[in-house]
Amino acid sequence: MGAIFSLFTQGVTLGFSAAASPGPFQAFLFARAARHGVRRTLPLTLAPLVSDVPIVAVILLALSRVPEGFLRALEVAGGALLIWMAQGSWRAAGAAGSGAEPGSGEGAGSFLQAVVVNATGPGPWIFWSTVCGPILAEAWRAGVPRALAFLIGFYGLLVGGKAVLVVAFGLAGRIGPRTARGLGLASAAAMAVMGALQLWRGLSGR
Repeated sequence: MGAIFSLFTQGVTLGFSAAASPGPFQAFLFARAARHGVRRTLPLTLAPLVSDVPIVAVILLALSRVPEGFLRALEVAGGALLIWMAQGSWRAAGAAGSGAEPGSGEGAGSFLQAVVVNATGPGPWIFWSTVCGPILAEAWRAGVPRALAFLIGFYGLLVGGKAVLVVAFGLAGRIGPRTARGLGLASAAAMAVMGALQLWRGLSGR
């Protein structure tokens, strides 16, 4: 039981660290919260439970770093996607200031977008290949309960932490319509910056 609790604690610690780390997925969540509200955005925090499945599988099979060329291709694809979605969020934030209803015309594809954004960002690949992968591989060899304890702790804090950040962001936006519009524009700009940075890193290899 001591080993299981230790792995659970490690998962909680690393999950909290991953949730607090800024990145493309966090910028995406903030932009969606500003555009569609907290209630519609909270389900998107579950996206890592889907997007991380192939990542974890690849890392556990390879037990080494993701090839550099593959990681760079992911960065380019993810950066371009973020910039494209930031344009829509920017236009929606501007329309909100003129009385248009935010969130109109959006369908069920938002969760798929969240999955793609998280899967194409370099963060999960690097984090799992350098930190979580070796821990999970060792726990798996020691027994399935230990591996499950680590995964439950990690994703419980990762998803829960992202949800708390989304709620905090939404509460800040209730100060007034101008503040909400400003937060929407700022989050869209942040998502565009993250996309441009990710695109530059992928193309330059830095």
